[in-house]
Amino acid sequence: MARANESELIVPLRNAWNITRFKRAPRAMQIIREQVIQHLKVKEDEELYIDPEVNEYVWKRGIENPPRKIRLMVIRHDEPDFPVEVKLMKE
Repeated sequence: MARANESELIVPLRNAWNITRFKRAPRAMQIIREQVIQHLKVKEDEELYIDPEVNEYVWKRGIENPPRKIRLMVIRHDEPDFPVEVKLMKE
């Protein structure tokens, strides 16, 4: 079965707020990685590349106040260098 090359993914980051306030932004990045792996069924040998723009968007308001949800564009490449790429969705 062929997989779609591009897909949109809205990741809720509400669980990042269940942790101490000085660890929220790192936890939000961890949640993003986990959600992409879960929804795209990324294998262990596949590499996951998260664009620095996504990191900047999460950290924009500081470590204590990441966004509640984020809209991402996930691209699956055929190249073995970085098979799965995660970018911020432009509105």
